[in-house]
This record gives sequence, C-alpha cells and structure tokens, in this order.
Amino acid sequence: MRLLIQRVDHAKVEIEGRVAGQTGPGLLILLGVTEGDGKQECEYLAEKAANLRIFTDSEGKMNLSLLDVGGEALVVCQFTLYGDCRKGRRPSFIAAARPELADPLYEYFVQCMKEAGVSRVETGEFGAEMKVSLLNDGPVTIWMDSAEIMPKK
Repeated sequence: MRLLIQRVDHAKVEIEGRVAGQTGPGLLILLGVTEGDGKQECEYLAEKAANLRIFTDSEGKMNLSLLDVGGEALVVCQFTLYGDCRKGRRPSFIAAARPELADPLYEYFVQCMKEAGVSRVETGEFGAEMKVSLLNDGPVTIWMDSAEIMPKK
C-alpha cells in the first residue's frame, strides 16, 4: 500500500461538478493498493499518517501530528501510485490491485483513520473520474510505502 501525503490548508475532490469531499487544514492522502495488501497495511499506515509529526509547533518546528492540531483528512484512492514507468512511455498499472480488493481496503483505511482519532475524514469516490484541488501548506509532501516501512512479518 502506498500513501502520498500532503499537508494542506484545504483540499477538495469534485465529481461531475459536485463536491464529493473536502477538508480544511490537515492532510490530503492519495492511497494506492497493490495485490497482497490487507487490513494490516491499512491499520499500520493509518496510525502512522494520523501521528506523523509534520505540523509546526509554536517554534516553527515540525513536532505536531494531525491529531495534535485537530486537523482533518481527505482520502482519495489513486491506483496510479502503482504506475511503473521503467519500460516505454506508457505507464503500466499491472501492480495496482483490482477494484474488488482495492475498494474494500480503501474503505477500511478511512475507517482506521477515524478509529485513530482523526476528527473528520472525507473521501472521494472509488473508481470515479475526480478533480482534486488543494492548497499545499509548506509544501510538505511525504511518501509512505508499506513494503518499505512496515516491520517484516
């Protein structure tokens, strides 16, 4: 599972001109699922994202988490995080999980964020053509890949 996390002043996702989800100060999380991912990855990465100390304290240091600042999250499923550009000019998305695996794990990740204590978690719509807009704060962008950071089983 991969997360691209951006600290934002605000973010929103629109589908066919209507706002599907939006957030104020907090995180925009783009989430990609691959074959072999399961609930453990969701639980681990949601806890990690909610507690990641990337918000500034009164001294301007990144010492506070989303939970510490009472921030919100907008989570958007994005299979293109598993795009493989090693060959040719068209990315291959073969490593992205099929919808029947990815959608339930996306929903479970959102639930895990709520259970981690994030006060408000908004979403896009799985499989929809979405327009995502945001105002980066910092900018601060963090990449998390469960294959790289989770303790080995």
